[in-house]
Amino acid sequence: MNTKIYKAVHGLAEKLLAATNQNNQTTFDALYEELKAICEEHDNTDKDHPVQWETLADFTEDYEEALALYAVAFKKAEAIDSKDFMTSISFAMASLQDELGHKDKAVEHLQIAKQCSEKIEDEELKREIHKLLKTLL
Repeated sequence: MNTKIYKAVHGLAEKLLAATNQNNQTTFDALYEELKAICEEHDNTDKDHPVQWETLADFTEDYEEALALYAVAFKKAEAIDSKDFMTSISFAMASLQDELGHKDKAVEHLQIAKQCSEKIEDEELKREIHKLLKTLL
């Protein structure tokens, strides 16, 4: 991923989190639009990367819209065969599906996350996947 874009996305994520913690919806909305513009500007270019889309989805307040953005991020992760991103995105989708009460869809995404996680080193994420899967089954 382009370092300049990564730093911009990471910086926006930190600012979005701060705006959330301060209950500053106006700032949050402006920052969210800035992040969305980065995603749209780089969509299907050599600067496109799943981290942009996953971050946008992470800060999307509407769950259905967030799921759609995670799906975009997952396709981009698949395109570069990034098991780390595929795992984290699938887990995020499963968590949202669980919150929405869609147990079957949550389990489906967890199975994908579990399969992808076999190729990653993040033991904490693997434990979280196992824990949620155990809860749902």
